[in-house]
Amino acid sequence: MFLCTYLNFNGQCEEALKFYERVLEGKIEALVRYEGTPAAEHAPVELSKKILHGRIRVGDSTLMASDAPPDHFSLPKGFSVTIQATDPAKAERIFGQLAEGGSVLMPIQQTFWAARFGMLVDRFGIPWMVNCEESK
Repeated sequence: MFLCTYLNFNGQCEEALKFYERVLEGKIEALVRYEGTPAAEHAPVELSKKILHGRIRVGDSTLMASDAPPDHFSLPKGFSVTIQATDPAKAERIFGQLAEGGSVLMPIQQTFWAARFGMLVDRFGIPWMVNCEESK
């Protein structure tokens, strides 16, 4: 068993997953559109080319996502997707790229528990924490 984060987007799921694939050095494994699935008959026509289910593999982790119907979408709050980097330079690169077009809540920096830690909301409205623990 493992935990997996599932994100909902307001029409930008494909763009977001392609962005995350590049920034996180992941691999998109699925981009299923509403069109051509049984869900299409229950979704507004404007969703036909949007993503019903997307999946990206990042290392041993999976991030899944979809474009929510407009009446079911709300901005995420109360959680953060967390990246556990093993190298401070990689943590800074990932943080910087995720922050492009978004808003930084806490700049990436050394803390009492981490070589690097920072918090941001990316350009898609997804909250992130990037953490790189001190090596022992």
